[in-house]
Amino acid sequence: MSGPDPASPDRGSSPEPATGVAPDPTTGVPAVTVYWRPGCAFCSSLRRGLRRSGLATREVDIWSDPEAAAFVRAHARGNETVPTVDIGGTVLVNPSARRVVDEAAAAGITVSRHLRRWWRPSGVRQDAVRG
Repeated sequence: MSGPDPASPDRGSSPEPATGVAPDPTTGVPAVTVYWRPGCAFCSSLRRGLRRSGLATREVDIWSDPEAAAFVRAHARGNETVPTVDIGGTVLVNPSARRVVDEAAAAGITVSRHLRRWWRPSGVRQDAVRG
C-alpha cells in the first residue's frame, strides 16, 4: 500500500511520538528519516520536494530493511504505508514536503534555503554568460 488509508479519519495527518529515537549523535540535533520503497510515486514526490527544500534526510528503503518495515507498520496501523517520516521522534505518515520542513524547523533542525538552479533564464546563451 503506498498511499494513505482511505478509511483513516485523519489520513496520517497527526504526528505520533516514536520510541527510542535519539538525536544525531554528532550534532545533538534530531534527525529526519524518510522511509520509502521503490516504485512509490508519493515517495518520489516527497523525496524530490525535500531535496529542493535543502532539508538533509536519511532515506531508508523498507523493502531492503525489515526493521524499517516493522517501524512503518508500527506507526501506520499495521500497513506499510510510505512515505513515512520520523522527525526526531515525531512520525508523519504520507506528509507533504512542506509539512516535513515545518515540523523539522519546529524541532530545531536547520533547513538550508539554498536551492540549486536546474534552469537557465530563457533567451540567455551559455557562452554569453561565460563572457
